[in-house]
Amino acid sequence: MEVTRLFDVPLYAYKTYNIPDFIVTKYKNSWKKTSNLDYINQCKQLAKSLLDIGVTPGDKIALITHRNLTEWNLLDTAILMIGAHTVPIYSSISADEFEYIFNHSEAKMCFVSNRDLLQKIEQLGDRIHLQYGIYVMDSEFGTRSVNYLIEKGTHLNNDALVEERSAQVKTDDLASIIYTSGTTGKPKGVMLSHKNIIQNFLGCQDRVPLTYGKDKALSFLPCCHVYERMLIYLYMYGGIGVYFAESIDKIAENLNDVQPNVMCVVPRLLEKVYDKIVEKGSKLTGLKRNIFFWAIEVAEKYDPSVKGTKLYNMQLNIAKKLVLDKWRDGLGGNLDLIVSGSAPLQPRLARIFSAAGMLVLEGYGLTETSPVIAVNSLANNNYKLGTVGHPLSNVEVKLAADGEILTKSDCVMMGYYKDEEKTQQVIKDGYFHTEDIGEIDSEGFLKITDRKKEIFKTSGGKYVAPQYIENNLKESRFIEQVMVIGEGEKMPAALIQPDFQFVKEWAKIKGLTIGTTLEEICKHEAVNQRIGQVITQINPRFGHWEQVKTFRLTPNIWSIETGELTPTLKLKRKVILEKYKNLYQQIYGQK
Repeated sequence: MEVTRLFDVPLYAYKTYNIPDFIVTKYKNSWKKTSNLDYINQCKQLAKSLLDIGVTPGDKIALITHRNLTEWNLLDTAILMIGAHTVPIYSSISADEFEYIFNHSEAKMCFVSNRDLLQKIEQLGDRIHLQYGIYVMDSEFGTRSVNYLIEKGTHLNNDALVEERSAQVKTDDLASIIYTSGTTGKPKGVMLSHKNIIQNFLGCQDRVPLTYGKDKALSFLPCCHVYERMLIYLYMYGGIGVYFAESIDKIAENLNDVQPNVMCVVPRLLEKVYDKIVEKGSKLTGLKRNIFFWAIEVAEKYDPSVKGTKLYNMQLNIAKKLVLDKWRDGLGGNLDLIVSGSAPLQPRLARIFSAAGMLVLEGYGLTETSPVIAVNSLANNNYKLGTVGHPLSNVEVKLAADGEILTKSDCVMMGYYKDEEKTQQVIKDGYFHTEDIGEIDSEGFLKITDRKKEIFKTSGGKYVAPQYIENNLKESRFIEQVMVIGEGEKMPAALIQPDFQFVKEWAKIKGLTIGTTLEEICKHEAVNQRIGQVITQINPRFGHWEQVKTFRLTPNIWSIETGELTPTLKLKRKVILEKYKNLYQQIYGQK
């Protein structure tokens, strides 16, 4: 059968693969598997109940979950089946942002995953207007639960109406409005059609080497994020069992439970995993410690696309047997493939994890492009470290005169909801203007150099691309987060959030007393000197005008909850500048 609407995917998978673990969630220490057929039947029952409540084609329904759940995906499919539209929302946003999205999207109904989120939405009171009310994905909520709606659907006789509504949905119709997390200003409602997302996962098929009908995937990134959502559709389409991770704290445990073949990540997660591994290695002594760090040095030279010399391959095999294979075993033992996106990845990490048998494929895209524009793959000589690979076969890419990446394809959004002016600003002559700056080399590989809006000019007229500098600085274990500043100023500088846990361990080894509070640590002379050494070592990688001349340490941990990071762990630059205005003023001598 041909898949033209997103709700066709489960039926296609059932007819083609029919696996028992089509989608799997862990509830109260037990993994609950939902087969293809059970998934399809539950979606139909949900669709029948939604129609009975009064949901009509074109209605917007918000979905909010604190973690990925089977229920979220059942709702997503059921809502689309009857011609309504989903509005996936991050659970970590503020009350004001919830209010804005509910009202801007004109959501008529909301599903939340737990009591905390229910209370958070109910507290908005009459600031929002949910005609059909709020329901909960947790079965403990009785008649307000998703399970109740599924059960209720079995007793309704409106099957024909579900079929009628489904038949009316066309491939070019709106499927979802996804509000960008936004590093600046109000979030924009990105309208994606069924065709947009379908064409994207079909275009990714030849880039992601999976054994259809057999492999398993661990899903970690929020399913409201279009990157993870598109991949979930791809997994479903290929009969790949989708297992939902419980939380970032339980990733290692879940990896060992599930033993997946593939996982999608953002670079920050790989950085954290790597730091944990190195932390353990640092505690070794004598010969074991030397072997550990020798293995890392070997792995740092690995290139999956290049056949190594006989000597190097011998060294790599020894490094794998002694150290690197243990890393893979510690992450489930079957993890062959890691797909990284959403932000630039340090090539060093791609080398190290790939050397350990976990091939890292870095890709690139935006919510507005459903999302993937390009991705690396070992197939067809499409892998080059430091790039995001070739564009997908069904995606066209070109560069504007200033280096901005422009793209045209069936994956490009329908437009911004209720904002035709902004839509016309970013889509011109069929090309979506990404606001990212890139390069295409002689072999057709795309490299992202920076965000157009984030590039700034110093008072000397020199342009600085902060993201590239930040990525290099974060290679140091002393630096958890960093933001390069200096627009209109005489020199670049940096606001740095140290890796406080590592700094404490370093101080202990050095016999230093650096204080107990984060503020004391940030003010300690030895800590500042050591991080200054990191900057001195890395600065020669950049042009003289790009080099970080000074810095200040921030006595807080940057997070989604405290507002410095978006839900996809990108820097909220305006928020950070405002929050640390005093440090900025210290750097540039302003009062």
